[in-house]
Amino acid sequence: MDSMRSQSIAQRAGDRPEDKEHRMPPFVDDEIASQPRVWREAAALAAASREALPRPGERVAVVGCGTSWFIAMSAAVVREQAGHGVTDAFAGSEFPLGRTYDRVVAISRSGTTTEVVELLGALDGTPTTLVTAVPDSPAAARATDVVAMPFADESSVVQTRFATSALSLLRAAAGHDLEPVVADAERALALDLADLTAADQCTFIGRGWCVGLANEAALKTREAAQFWAESYPSMDYRHGPVAIAEPGRLVWSLGAAPDGLAEQVGRTGATFVQHDLDPQAALVVAQRFAVAVAKVRGLDPDQPRSLTRSVILA
Repeated sequence: MDSMRSQSIAQRAGDRPEDKEHRMPPFVDDEIASQPRVWREAAALAAASREALPRPGERVAVVGCGTSWFIAMSAAVVREQAGHGVTDAFAGSEFPLGRTYDRVVAISRSGTTTEVVELLGALDGTPTTLVTAVPDSPAAARATDVVAMPFADESSVVQTRFATSALSLLRAAAGHDLEPVVADAERALALDLADLTAADQCTFIGRGWCVGLANEAALKTREAAQFWAESYPSMDYRHGPVAIAEPGRLVWSLGAAPDGLAEQVGRTGATFVQHDLDPQAALVVAQRFAVAVAKVRGLDPDQPRSLTRSVILA
């Protein structure tokens, strides 16, 4: 099956322009659409994995690379806001080894990312938990505990459902009820995006735990569609970045926006975008936007330029 999938991806990547209408749908379309189902599985897994996940009162760091780092940022704020204890987030390469934590949680879809594998090996004596789709990976061999989510694994290079499932797991562990989030995700899958894909630039913004989501939305758009996308904390957006807002561009808020910001953006001629959804479900809309823009540009969103499923350094 894996070889057949690889062949299908290669065939799509090499299609001639006249064959576009005959291309198979990207894997990422199905992976995005499956998120309500896999989020429920992730929430159930959180209940069954309590011993491996951070306990209330522990001092915790959450680490990852790329998409996983942005999910770590969101999960860290969620845990602190739930009153479960100090929680920091770091890119895998930037973890402060001299700092003491009761547990380090590493997020890695493949379990092969060099920075994560090396960090887990360096944290001798500190309890570590790996959240991954691949339980028999190099990172899993170095972690104290492994929370495996093979049901959230993906064929596309572009991460969607694994990342949001990791966030679902950690939100559930922090006490969030995922059922309303799942219901909003189902709504997110049905929203019409036709009015958005003609934009020539997009800036994603968010506050609190949504800053990580905004970063991830922008990364997804850059990866899948080679599209100019930026991200900022909502309040900080006013401190300079608003200068690029103009007609034909989007300012997209994940979660509630500060008072007056929509009106300020409106005066620039840019389009202010916000959906009445749980911010994690709103990220699903942004994922769909990234894939839709890629298709408009004639790109294969499963195989982003210059990227691979995992970054493994020599």
